[in-house]
Amino acid sequence: MSQAELTREVARRVFASEFNDSTYTFKESDDERAPNYALLPTGDRANRVFVVGTLTETEDVGEDSEYWRGRVVDPTGTFFVYAGQYQPEAASVLRDTEPPAYVSIVGKPRTYETDDGTVNVSLRPESISIVDEDTRDRWVVETAERTLDRIEAFAEWEREQEAPESASTAPTNEYAQMAREQYDSPVVNYRNDVIQALESLETVDDREATA
Repeated sequence: MSQAELTREVARRVFASEFNDSTYTFKESDDERAPNYALLPTGDRANRVFVVGTLTETEDVGEDSEYWRGRVVDPTGTFFVYAGQYQPEAASVLRDTEPPAYVSIVGKPRTYETDDGTVNVSLRPESISIVDEDTRDRWVVETAERTLDRIEAFAEWEREQEAPESASTAPTNEYAQMAREQYDSPVVNYRNDVIQALESLETVDDREATA
């Protein structure tokens, strides 16, 4: 096993709504090769993410060479995935797959600032695999659990900040602190997204039961 594999960051499970709000990026050292992190609004960092959704659209948007854009939808929104000559395996999946199809993706968040100052977040895939509906459903449930864990940790940190008697002994949560400073979106919004995602699975089950 290579050193790179030993030090590879854990891929965070994150819904599209939160991923697209993760517009602030940072490094934790001045080392040129230090990893770049996206700050999740629920109070964590992500160098890599793991997502599963429906590939609804693909397009070669390259000029001099192939550069594929994929649109991947989960119950909360859309991931935009870009792969070119430096991600040949991922690019070939986007080229050869006929939408719609369920896909799982491991990749890195990338931000891009437009001329009007808007920051867009996209996903640069390390790997893309075709999966089935059961895999997508399990991902929704597990991602809901991970998101709720982050929300609860954030809420606990906030409660500790508001209690003067415990302020001196409260554990630090530097990413929650950063998220509060960088983002305006209330964390409760992501709890609503979790509910929406889980209800989407129940709706599918209800349709199948009455079919």
